[in-house]
Amino acid sequence: MTAAAAGEVRAPRENDGGDPLGRIVFGALVVACFLAFFLTQRLKHTPTTVQRFQLTSNFSPVPGGRHKEESISFKLSHAERVTAAVIDSRGNVVATLLREHPVPRYKQFSLRWNGRRGTASAYRTGTTPGGHPFLVAETEGPAAPAGEYRVRLTLSGQSSPVLSPRSFALVRR
Repeated sequence: MTAAAAGEVRAPRENDGGDPLGRIVFGALVVACFLAFFLTQRLKHTPTTVQRFQLTSNFSPVPGGRHKEESISFKLSHAERVTAAVIDSRGNVVATLLREHPVPRYKQFSLRWNGRRGTASAYRTGTTPGGHPFLVAETEGPAAPAGEYRVRLTLSGQSSPVLSPRSFALVRR
């Protein structure tokens, strides 16, 4: 019969500090957790490059349509040269509305699409009833078919494009 089975209690060893490598690894994990927490807080408070992306939910560029042009609006956290394209549900470019167009930072930039394919050959300006200016990209190709579309922004200072958070519908009735 062993001493533990007989009910004897062993006194703890005096110099039982644990494994030194285990303490180092534990300390490194604690430091990494603190660093991750502070990095997360910093990222949470860093503004995204494209802000306040707004679209009309649907538009109908036909004579009886309520919204004859798609309203696209966004704000940038940094001044950039922007290429704006309308893409279909498969990711194919249907229309290029802007190509390397300078957009100032922290100013809501608005443009309109007339529902036609191709690259904008000209622009006209307009003003909303509230006095907000916008740019209308004049694409002169054939009419784009009815369907779901998104806006893809390519910024000169970024390697990957930014897609609109939601799609919009082009309705032809």
